[in-house]
Amino acid sequence: MTPSSFDAGAQLVAALAASLAAEVIATHISWVLLAGDQAWKIKKPVRLPFVDYGSLAARRHCCEEEVRLNRRLAPSLYLGVSRITGTAAAPCLDGAGETIEYAVRMRRFATGALFSEQLGAGTLAPAQVDALAALLGDFHEQAAAAAPDSGYGSPEGRRRVALAALEGAGAVATAAELARLRPWLAAQADALSALWRERLRSGRVREGHGDLHLDNVVSLDGQVAAFDGIEFDPALRWIDVIDDLAFAVMDFAARGRPDFAFRLLNGWLDRTGDHGGVAALRFAAVYRALVRAQVEHLRGPARADAARRYVEAALSWTQLPAPALTITHGLPGSGKTFQSQRLLERTAAIRIRSDVERKRLFGLAMLEDSRARGLDLYTAEATARTYAQLAAKARLLLAAGWPVILDAAFLRRDERAAARALADELRVPFAILDCQASPEVLRERLLARRGDASEAGVAVLERLEPVAEPLTADEQSLRCEAR
Repeated sequence: MTPSSFDAGAQLVAALAASLAAEVIATHISWVLLAGDQAWKIKKPVRLPFVDYGSLAARRHCCEEEVRLNRRLAPSLYLGVSRITGTAAAPCLDGAGETIEYAVRMRRFATGALFSEQLGAGTLAPAQVDALAALLGDFHEQAAAAAPDSGYGSPEGRRRVALAALEGAGAVATAAELARLRPWLAAQADALSALWRERLRSGRVREGHGDLHLDNVVSLDGQVAAFDGIEFDPALRWIDVIDDLAFAVMDFAARGRPDFAFRLLNGWLDRTGDHGGVAALRFAAVYRALVRAQVEHLRGPARADAARRYVEAALSWTQLPAPALTITHGLPGSGKTFQSQRLLERTAAIRIRSDVERKRLFGLAMLEDSRARGLDLYTAEATARTYAQLAAKARLLLAAGWPVILDAAFLRRDERAAARALADELRVPFAILDCQASPEVLRERLLARRGDASEAGVAVLERLEPVAEPLTADEQSLRCEAR
Protein backbone atom coordinates (compact mmCIF):
# COMPACT_ATOMS: atom_id res chain seq x y z
CA MET A 1 0.00 0.00 0.00
CA THR A 2 1.30 3.43 -0.89
CA PRO A 3 0.40 6.54 1.12
CA SER A 4 -1.31 7.99 -1.96
CA SER A 5 -3.58 4.95 -2.45
CA PHE A 6 -4.56 4.89 1.21
CA ASP A 7 -5.15 8.65 1.27
CA ALA A 8 -7.29 8.38 -1.86
CA GLY A 9 -9.28 5.57 -0.25
CA ALA A 10 -9.79 7.56 2.93
CA GLN A 11 -10.85 10.61 0.91
CA LEU A 12 -13.34 8.51 -1.04
CA VAL A 13 -14.82 7.07 2.13
CA ALA A 14 -15.15 10.49 3.75
CA ALA A 15 -16.83 11.95 0.66
CA LEU A 16 -19.17 8.98 0.24
CA ALA A 17 -20.09 9.06 3.93
CA ALA A 18 -20.91 12.75 3.65
CA SER A 19 -23.15 12.19 0.63
CA LEU A 20 -24.98 9.33 2.37
CA ALA A 21 -25.02 10.95 5.84
CA ALA A 22 -23.41 7.70 6.93
CA GLU A 23 -21.64 6.67 10.10
CA VAL A 24 -18.16 5.25 9.41
CA ILE A 25 -16.64 2.35 11.33
CA ALA A 26 -12.99 1.57 10.58
CA THR A 27 -11.27 -1.76 11.15
CA HIS A 28 -7.67 -2.60 10.36
CA ILE A 29 -8.64 -3.82 6.86
CA SER A 30 -11.99 -2.17 6.00
CA TRP A 31 -14.21 0.86 6.24
CA VAL A 32 -17.91 0.24 6.93
CA LEU A 33 -20.48 2.92 6.12
CA LEU A 34 -23.85 2.72 7.90
CA ALA A 35 -26.75 4.69 6.45
CA GLY A 36 -30.45 4.03 6.86
CA ASP A 37 -31.19 0.35 6.49
CA GLN A 38 -28.06 -0.46 4.48
CA ALA A 39 -24.31 -0.78 4.99
CA TRP A 40 -21.37 -0.74 2.62
CA LYS A 41 -18.01 -2.32 3.34
CA ILE A 42 -15.03 -0.92 1.44
CA LYS A 43 -11.76 -2.79 1.69
CA LYS A 44 -8.70 -0.73 2.55
CA PRO A 45 -5.90 -0.83 -0.07
CA VAL A 46 -3.55 -2.64 2.32
CA ARG A 47 -0.95 -5.35 1.88
CA LEU A 48 -0.42 -7.22 5.15
CA PRO A 49 1.11 -10.63 5.95
CA PHE A 50 -2.36 -12.21 6.07
CA VAL A 51 -4.28 -10.21 3.42
CA ASP A 52 -3.55 -8.46 0.12
CA TYR A 53 -6.06 -5.79 -0.89
CA GLY A 54 -3.38 -3.80 -2.70
CA SER A 55 -4.95 -3.75 -6.17
CA LEU A 56 -8.44 -2.83 -7.35
CA ALA A 57 -8.74 -6.24 -9.00
CA ALA A 58 -7.92 -7.96 -5.69
CA ARG A 59 -10.49 -5.87 -3.84
CA ARG A 60 -13.14 -6.66 -6.43
CA HIS A 61 -12.39 -10.38 -6.20
CA CYS A 62 -12.55 -10.31 -2.40
CA CYS A 63 -15.83 -8.37 -2.43
CA GLU A 64 -17.35 -10.96 -4.75
CA GLU A 65 -15.99 -13.80 -2.63
CA GLU A 66 -17.30 -12.20 0.54
CA VAL A 67 -20.81 -12.09 -0.90
CA ARG A 68 -20.62 -15.63 -2.27
CA LEU A 69 -19.33 -17.14 0.94
CA ASN A 70 -21.47 -15.23 3.41
CA ARG A 71 -24.72 -15.81 1.58
CA ARG A 72 -24.43 -19.42 2.75
CA LEU A 73 -25.06 -18.46 6.39
CA ALA A 74 -26.65 -15.00 6.03
CA PRO A 75 -28.50 -14.93 2.69
CA SER A 76 -30.74 -11.96 3.53
CA LEU A 77 -27.86 -9.87 4.85
CA TYR A 78 -25.61 -9.78 1.77
CA LEU A 79 -27.22 -7.83 -1.08
CA GLY A 80 -24.39 -7.79 -3.62
CA VAL A 81 -21.33 -5.85 -4.76
CA SER A 82 -21.66 -2.15 -5.57
CA ARG A 83 -19.47 -0.26 -8.02
CA ILE A 84 -18.18 3.13 -6.98
CA THR A 85 -17.66 5.56 -9.84
CA GLY A 86 -16.82 9.24 -10.18
CA THR A 87 -13.76 10.52 -8.32
CA ALA A 88 -12.35 10.12 -4.84
CA ALA A 89 -13.58 13.63 -4.06
CA ALA A 90 -17.03 13.06 -5.60
CA PRO A 91 -17.81 9.32 -5.57
CA CYS A 92 -21.09 7.78 -6.71
CA LEU A 93 -22.61 4.40 -5.86
CA ASP A 94 -23.42 2.26 -8.90
CA GLY A 95 -23.28 5.21 -11.25
CA ALA A 96 -22.10 5.48 -14.84
CA GLY A 97 -18.47 5.63 -15.82
CA GLU A 98 -15.29 3.93 -14.81
CA THR A 99 -15.20 1.92 -11.57
CA ILE A 100 -12.76 3.37 -9.06
CA GLU A 101 -13.67 1.14 -6.10
CA TYR A 102 -15.95 -1.70 -5.01
CA ALA A 103 -18.04 -2.18 -1.88
CA VAL A 104 -19.93 -5.08 -0.37
CA ARG A 105 -23.54 -3.92 -0.01
CA MET A 106 -25.32 -5.29 3.02
CA ARG A 107 -28.55 -4.96 4.88
CA ARG A 108 -28.02 -3.13 8.16
CA PHE A 109 -29.15 -4.87 11.34
CA ALA A 110 -30.24 -3.31 14.60
CA THR A 111 -27.85 -2.36 17.38
CA GLY A 112 -28.00 -5.04 20.05
CA ALA A 113 -28.71 -7.88 17.60
CA LEU A 114 -25.24 -9.47 17.84
CA PHE A 115 -24.95 -12.56 20.02
CA SER A 116 -22.10 -10.86 21.87
CA GLU A 117 -24.34 -7.88 22.66
CA GLN A 118 -27.27 -10.04 23.73
CA LEU A 119 -25.01 -12.17 25.88
CA GLY A 120 -23.67 -9.07 27.60
CA ALA A 121 -27.19 -7.78 28.15
CA GLY A 122 -28.37 -11.12 29.52
CA THR A 123 -31.06 -11.45 26.84
CA LEU A 124 -29.71 -14.32 24.74
CA ALA A 125 -32.12 -17.24 25.03
CA PRO A 126 -31.32 -20.99 24.92
CA ALA A 127 -33.55 -21.29 21.84
CA GLN A 128 -31.19 -18.96 19.96
CA VAL A 129 -28.22 -21.15 20.88
CA ASP A 130 -30.18 -24.16 19.60
CA ALA A 131 -30.93 -22.31 16.37
CA LEU A 132 -27.22 -21.58 15.91
CA ALA A 133 -26.40 -25.25 16.50
CA ALA A 134 -28.91 -26.27 13.82
CA LEU A 135 -27.67 -23.60 11.39
CA LEU A 136 -24.01 -24.59 11.76
CA GLY A 137 -24.72 -28.33 11.84
CA ASP A 138 -26.59 -28.24 8.55
CA PHE A 139 -24.05 -25.84 7.04
CA HIS A 140 -21.08 -28.02 7.93
CA GLU A 141 -22.76 -31.16 6.61
CA GLN A 142 -23.49 -29.49 3.28
CA ALA A 143 -20.26 -27.52 2.79
CA ALA A 144 -17.82 -28.56 0.08
CA ALA A 145 -15.11 -30.97 1.27
CA ALA A 146 -11.40 -30.45 0.60
CA ALA A 147 -9.51 -33.04 -1.40
CA PRO A 148 -6.99 -34.98 0.71
CA ASP A 149 -4.14 -33.55 -1.38
CA SER A 150 -5.43 -29.96 -1.20
CA GLY A 151 -2.92 -28.91 1.43
CA TYR A 152 -5.71 -27.74 3.73
CA GLY A 153 -6.20 -29.14 7.24
CA SER A 154 -2.88 -30.95 7.44
CA PRO A 155 -1.39 -31.85 10.83
CA GLU A 156 1.69 -29.79 10.02
CA GLY A 157 -0.40 -26.76 9.15
CA ARG A 158 -2.52 -27.04 12.25
CA ARG A 159 0.51 -27.26 14.51
CA ARG A 160 2.11 -24.30 12.75
CA VAL A 161 -0.87 -21.91 12.98
CA ALA A 162 -1.51 -22.77 16.62
CA LEU A 163 2.07 -22.11 17.65
CA ALA A 164 2.05 -18.92 15.59
CA ALA A 165 -1.09 -17.80 17.42
CA LEU A 166 0.66 -18.49 20.70
CA GLU A 167 3.58 -16.30 19.69
CA GLY A 168 1.13 -13.64 18.51
CA ALA A 169 -0.46 -13.63 21.95
CA GLY A 170 2.94 -13.24 23.58
CA ALA A 171 2.36 -9.54 24.20
CA VAL A 172 -0.64 -10.43 26.38
CA ALA A 173 0.34 -13.73 28.03
CA THR A 174 2.98 -13.98 30.73
CA ALA A 175 6.16 -15.95 30.25
CA ALA A 176 4.84 -18.60 32.65
CA GLU A 177 1.60 -18.90 30.66
CA LEU A 178 3.49 -19.26 27.40
CA ALA A 179 5.68 -21.91 29.02
CA ARG A 180 2.55 -23.85 30.00
CA LEU A 181 0.79 -23.55 26.65
CA ARG A 182 3.70 -24.22 24.29
CA PRO A 183 4.45 -27.82 25.36
CA TRP A 184 0.72 -28.55 25.72
CA LEU A 185 0.07 -27.50 22.12
CA ALA A 186 3.07 -29.47 20.86
CA ALA A 187 2.08 -32.62 22.74
CA GLN A 188 -1.53 -32.36 21.59
CA ALA A 189 -0.45 -31.83 17.99
CA ASP A 190 1.60 -35.02 18.17
CA ALA A 191 -1.27 -36.97 19.72
CA LEU A 192 -3.86 -35.68 17.24
CA SER A 193 -1.88 -36.04 14.01
CA ALA A 194 -3.34 -39.42 13.07
CA LEU A 195 -6.90 -38.23 13.78
CA TRP A 196 -6.37 -35.06 11.76
CA ARG A 197 -5.09 -37.05 8.78
CA GLU A 198 -8.05 -39.41 8.97
CA ARG A 199 -10.52 -36.54 9.14
CA LEU A 200 -8.93 -34.93 6.11
CA ARG A 201 -9.19 -38.23 4.21
CA SER A 202 -12.82 -38.69 5.27
CA GLY A 203 -13.95 -35.25 4.13
CA ARG A 204 -14.29 -33.43 7.45
CA VAL A 205 -12.07 -30.55 6.23
CA ARG A 206 -14.56 -28.28 4.47
CA GLU A 207 -15.09 -24.75 3.22
CA GLY A 208 -16.35 -23.25 6.44
CA HIS A 209 -16.82 -19.76 7.86
CA GLY A 210 -13.43 -19.32 9.52
CA ASP A 211 -14.25 -16.60 12.06
CA LEU A 212 -17.24 -17.81 14.10
CA HIS A 213 -16.84 -15.72 17.23
CA LEU A 214 -19.94 -14.14 18.75
CA ASP A 215 -19.40 -10.69 17.23
CA ASN A 216 -20.10 -12.39 13.90
CA VAL A 217 -23.38 -14.07 14.88
CA VAL A 218 -26.62 -12.09 14.76
CA SER A 219 -30.35 -12.46 15.40
CA LEU A 220 -32.16 -11.41 12.24
CA ASP A 221 -35.90 -11.58 11.49
CA GLY A 222 -36.47 -14.08 14.27
CA GLN A 223 -33.70 -16.32 12.99
CA VAL A 224 -29.95 -16.67 13.48
CA ALA A 225 -27.29 -15.80 10.91
CA ALA A 226 -23.49 -15.82 10.85
CA PHE A 227 -21.69 -13.18 8.79
CA ASP A 228 -18.23 -11.76 8.03
CA GLY A 229 -16.67 -15.12 7.21
CA ILE A 230 -13.13 -15.07 5.89
CA GLU A 231 -12.82 -14.44 2.16
CA PHE A 232 -9.23 -13.22 1.83
CA ASP A 233 -7.35 -16.43 2.69
CA PRO A 234 -8.78 -19.82 1.69
CA ALA A 235 -6.57 -21.62 4.20
CA LEU A 236 -8.39 -19.85 7.05
CA ARG A 237 -11.81 -21.14 5.97
CA TRP A 238 -10.94 -24.55 4.45
CA ILE A 239 -10.66 -26.12 7.88
CA ASP A 240 -11.92 -29.04 9.89
CA VAL A 241 -15.57 -28.49 10.80
CA ILE A 242 -14.75 -29.06 14.48
CA ASP A 243 -12.24 -26.18 14.26
CA ASP A 244 -14.92 -23.93 12.76
CA LEU A 245 -17.43 -24.77 15.48
CA ALA A 246 -14.79 -24.47 18.21
CA PHE A 247 -14.59 -20.71 17.72
CA ALA A 248 -18.18 -20.14 18.88
CA VAL A 249 -17.94 -22.80 21.59
CA MET A 250 -14.77 -21.19 22.95
CA ASP A 251 -16.25 -17.69 22.79
CA PHE A 252 -19.34 -18.63 24.79
CA ALA A 253 -17.13 -20.10 27.50
CA ALA A 254 -14.70 -17.16 27.45
CA ARG A 255 -17.61 -14.76 27.92
CA GLY A 256 -18.74 -16.59 31.05
CA ARG A 257 -21.37 -18.94 29.59
CA PRO A 258 -19.91 -22.47 29.52
CA ASP A 259 -23.51 -23.74 29.73
CA PHE A 260 -24.24 -22.18 26.34
CA ALA A 261 -20.90 -23.43 25.01
CA PHE A 262 -21.83 -27.04 25.74
CA ARG A 263 -25.43 -26.53 24.70
CA LEU A 264 -24.12 -25.39 21.30
CA LEU A 265 -21.61 -28.22 21.04
CA ASN A 266 -24.12 -30.92 21.91
CA GLY A 267 -26.78 -29.47 19.63
CA TRP A 268 -24.29 -29.49 16.76
CA LEU A 269 -23.30 -33.08 17.54
CA ASP A 270 -26.94 -34.16 17.52
CA ARG A 271 -27.22 -32.62 14.06
CA THR A 272 -23.97 -33.98 12.61
CA GLY A 273 -23.14 -37.13 14.58
CA ASP A 274 -19.49 -36.05 14.37
CA HIS A 275 -18.49 -37.29 17.82
CA GLY A 276 -15.19 -38.49 16.39
CA GLY A 277 -14.03 -34.89 16.05
CA VAL A 278 -14.54 -34.01 19.72
CA ALA A 279 -11.09 -35.39 20.59
CA ALA A 280 -9.64 -32.40 18.70
CA LEU A 281 -11.94 -29.76 20.22
CA ARG A 282 -9.72 -28.72 23.12
CA PHE A 283 -6.77 -28.01 20.83
CA ALA A 284 -9.03 -26.06 18.48
CA ALA A 285 -10.51 -24.04 21.35
CA VAL A 286 -7.06 -23.15 22.71
CA TYR A 287 -5.94 -22.05 19.24
CA ARG A 288 -9.08 -19.94 18.72
CA ALA A 289 -8.71 -18.30 22.13
CA LEU A 290 -5.13 -17.34 21.32
CA VAL A 291 -6.23 -15.86 17.99
CA ARG A 292 -8.81 -13.71 19.75
CA ALA A 293 -6.26 -12.64 22.38
CA GLN A 294 -3.98 -11.43 19.61
CA VAL A 295 -6.80 -9.64 17.76
CA GLU A 296 -8.01 -7.88 20.91
CA HIS A 297 -4.47 -6.78 21.71
CA LEU A 298 -4.08 -5.29 18.22
CA ARG A 299 -7.26 -3.27 18.75
CA GLY A 300 -5.48 -1.19 21.38
CA PRO A 301 -5.16 -0.62 25.12
CA ALA A 302 -8.92 -0.27 25.59
CA ARG A 303 -9.23 -3.98 24.76
CA ALA A 304 -6.58 -5.17 27.23
CA ASP A 305 -9.11 -6.84 29.53
CA ALA A 306 -10.69 -8.70 26.63
CA ALA A 307 -7.27 -9.85 25.43
CA ARG A 308 -6.47 -11.19 28.89
CA ARG A 309 -9.84 -12.94 29.03
CA TYR A 310 -8.95 -14.96 25.96
CA VAL A 311 -5.52 -15.92 27.30
CA GLU A 312 -7.25 -17.21 30.42
CA ALA A 313 -9.76 -19.02 28.21
CA ALA A 314 -6.93 -20.74 26.37
CA LEU A 315 -5.48 -21.94 29.66
CA SER A 316 -8.87 -23.16 30.88
CA TRP A 317 -9.35 -25.45 27.87
CA THR A 318 -6.23 -27.38 28.85
CA GLN A 319 -7.84 -28.31 32.19
CA LEU A 320 -11.38 -29.54 31.59
CA PRO A 321 -13.20 -32.00 33.91
CA ALA A 322 -11.99 -35.59 34.06
CA PRO A 323 -13.87 -38.27 32.09
CA ALA A 324 -16.89 -39.93 33.68
CA LEU A 325 -19.86 -41.91 32.42
CA THR A 326 -23.45 -41.11 33.36
CA ILE A 327 -26.51 -42.91 32.03
CA THR A 328 -30.11 -41.84 32.27
CA HIS A 329 -32.87 -44.19 33.40
CA GLY A 330 -36.59 -43.81 32.84
CA LEU A 331 -39.60 -44.51 30.67
CA PRO A 332 -40.50 -42.37 27.63
CA GLY A 333 -41.72 -38.98 28.81
CA SER A 334 -39.95 -39.13 32.18
CA GLY A 335 -37.72 -36.12 31.42
CA LYS A 336 -34.41 -37.81 30.53
CA THR A 337 -33.47 -35.36 27.80
CA PHE A 338 -34.52 -32.34 29.87
CA GLN A 339 -32.57 -33.48 32.92
CA SER A 340 -29.52 -34.58 30.95
CA GLN A 341 -29.48 -31.18 29.22
CA ARG A 342 -29.19 -29.53 32.62
CA LEU A 343 -26.46 -31.94 33.61
CA LEU A 344 -24.36 -31.53 30.47
CA GLU A 345 -24.48 -27.73 30.78
CA ARG A 346 -23.33 -27.93 34.40
CA THR A 347 -20.59 -30.53 33.92
CA ALA A 348 -19.23 -29.72 30.42
CA ALA A 349 -20.19 -33.17 29.20
CA ILE A 350 -20.91 -34.72 25.81
CA ARG A 351 -24.37 -36.24 25.59
CA ILE A 352 -25.27 -39.02 23.16
CA ARG A 353 -29.01 -39.35 22.65
CA SER A 354 -30.50 -42.73 21.83
CA ASP A 355 -33.42 -41.06 20.02
CA VAL A 356 -31.01 -39.32 17.65
CA GLU A 357 -28.59 -42.21 17.17
CA ARG A 358 -31.47 -44.64 16.61
CA LYS A 359 -32.61 -42.53 13.67
CA ARG A 360 -29.07 -42.06 12.39
CA LEU A 361 -28.64 -45.83 12.17
CA PHE A 362 -31.60 -45.90 9.78
CA GLY A 363 -30.32 -42.98 7.70
CA LEU A 364 -32.83 -40.52 9.13
CA ALA A 365 -32.32 -36.92 10.22
CA MET A 366 -32.98 -36.24 13.89
CA LEU A 367 -36.45 -34.74 13.31
CA GLU A 368 -37.44 -36.92 10.35
CA ASP A 369 -40.59 -39.04 10.71
CA SER A 370 -39.68 -42.72 10.51
CA ARG A 371 -43.31 -43.74 10.14
CA ALA A 372 -43.53 -41.81 6.88
CA ARG A 373 -40.77 -44.12 5.64
CA GLY A 374 -42.57 -47.22 6.88
CA LEU A 375 -39.94 -47.99 9.54
CA ASP A 376 -40.32 -49.36 13.06
CA LEU A 377 -37.42 -48.00 15.11
CA TYR A 378 -38.45 -49.64 18.37
CA THR A 379 -37.98 -53.33 17.62
CA ALA A 380 -35.70 -55.37 19.87
CA GLU A 381 -33.11 -55.54 17.10
CA ALA A 382 -33.18 -51.77 16.51
CA THR A 383 -32.80 -51.14 20.23
CA ALA A 384 -29.84 -53.52 20.48
CA ARG A 385 -28.13 -51.77 17.56
CA THR A 386 -28.80 -48.40 19.16
CA TYR A 387 -27.26 -49.38 22.50
CA ALA A 388 -24.22 -50.79 20.71
CA GLN A 389 -23.81 -47.47 18.92
CA LEU A 390 -24.10 -45.56 22.19
CA ALA A 391 -21.42 -47.73 23.77
CA ALA A 392 -19.05 -47.35 20.81
CA LYS A 393 -19.33 -43.56 20.82
CA ALA A 394 -19.05 -43.40 24.61
CA ARG A 395 -15.86 -45.46 24.51
CA LEU A 396 -14.36 -43.11 21.93
CA LEU A 397 -15.20 -39.98 23.91
CA LEU A 398 -14.19 -41.34 27.31
CA ALA A 399 -10.85 -42.45 25.88
CA ALA A 400 -10.37 -38.90 24.62
CA GLY A 401 -10.89 -37.59 28.17
CA TRP A 402 -14.46 -36.28 28.05
CA PRO A 403 -17.33 -36.68 30.51
CA VAL A 404 -20.14 -38.55 28.71
CA ILE A 405 -23.89 -38.79 29.28
CA LEU A 406 -25.86 -41.55 27.56
CA ASP A 407 -29.44 -40.35 27.21
CA ALA A 408 -31.45 -43.56 26.83
CA ALA A 409 -34.10 -45.47 28.74
CA PHE A 410 -31.77 -48.14 30.19
CA LEU A 411 -34.82 -50.01 31.46
CA ARG A 412 -33.12 -53.43 31.57
CA ARG A 413 -30.54 -54.33 34.18
CA ASP A 414 -28.30 -55.96 31.59
CA GLU A 415 -28.20 -52.68 29.62
CA ARG A 416 -27.20 -50.78 32.74
CA ALA A 417 -24.67 -53.45 33.68
CA ALA A 418 -23.02 -53.18 30.25
CA ALA A 419 -22.64 -49.42 30.66
CA ARG A 420 -21.20 -49.85 34.13
CA ALA A 421 -18.78 -52.46 32.84
CA LEU A 422 -17.56 -49.99 30.21
CA ALA A 423 -16.91 -47.41 32.92
CA ASP A 424 -15.07 -49.98 35.01
CA GLU A 425 -12.98 -51.07 32.04
CA LEU A 426 -11.94 -47.49 31.33
CA ARG A 427 -11.58 -46.71 35.04
CA VAL A 428 -13.90 -43.73 35.06
CA PRO A 429 -16.66 -42.86 37.56
CA PHE A 430 -20.15 -44.14 36.81
CA ALA A 431 -23.52 -42.60 37.77
CA ILE A 432 -27.21 -42.96 36.99
CA LEU A 433 -29.53 -40.02 36.39
CA ASP A 434 -32.85 -41.53 37.42
CA CYS A 435 -35.94 -39.87 35.94
CA GLN A 436 -39.42 -40.71 37.20
CA ALA A 437 -42.95 -39.44 36.61
CA SER A 438 -46.43 -40.73 37.32
CA PRO A 439 -48.22 -42.77 34.62
CA GLU A 440 -50.64 -39.89 34.08
CA VAL A 441 -47.83 -37.37 33.57
CA LEU A 442 -45.97 -39.73 31.20
CA ARG A 443 -49.02 -40.06 28.96
CA GLU A 444 -49.78 -36.35 29.10
CA ARG A 445 -46.22 -35.47 28.02
CA LEU A 446 -46.15 -38.01 25.21
CA LEU A 447 -49.47 -36.86 23.79
CA ALA A 448 -48.24 -33.24 23.82
CA ARG A 449 -44.81 -33.99 22.31
CA ARG A 450 -44.06 -32.12 19.08
CA GLY A 451 -40.87 -31.45 17.12
CA ASP A 452 -38.76 -33.88 19.11
CA ALA A 453 -36.27 -36.50 17.96
CA SER A 454 -38.09 -39.13 20.00
CA GLU A 455 -41.04 -40.85 18.36
CA ALA A 456 -41.83 -42.98 21.40
CA GLY A 457 -45.53 -42.39 21.98
CA VAL A 458 -48.11 -43.96 24.27
CA ALA A 459 -48.01 -47.26 22.36
CA VAL A 460 -44.26 -47.58 22.96
CA LEU A 461 -44.75 -46.60 26.61
CA GLU A 462 -47.33 -49.33 27.06
CA ARG A 463 -44.98 -51.84 25.47
CA LEU A 464 -42.13 -50.88 27.81
CA GLU A 465 -43.89 -50.41 31.14
CA PRO A 466 -44.37 -54.14 31.87
CA VAL A 467 -40.75 -55.08 31.05
CA ALA A 468 -39.00 -52.18 32.83
CA GLU A 469 -36.71 -53.43 35.58
CA PRO A 470 -36.34 -51.01 38.52
CA LEU A 471 -32.98 -49.96 39.87
CA THR A 472 -31.47 -52.35 42.39
CA ALA A 473 -30.34 -51.15 45.80
CA ASP A 474 -26.77 -51.08 44.49
CA GLU A 475 -27.83 -49.03 41.47
CA GLN A 476 -29.78 -46.66 43.69
CA SER A 477 -26.51 -45.80 45.42
CA LEU A 478 -25.16 -44.58 42.08
CA ARG A 479 -27.89 -42.04 41.46
CA CYS A 480 -26.89 -38.44 40.71
CA GLU A 481 -28.74 -35.14 40.43
CA ALA A 482 -28.98 -32.87 37.39
CA ARG A 483 -29.46 -29.71 39.53
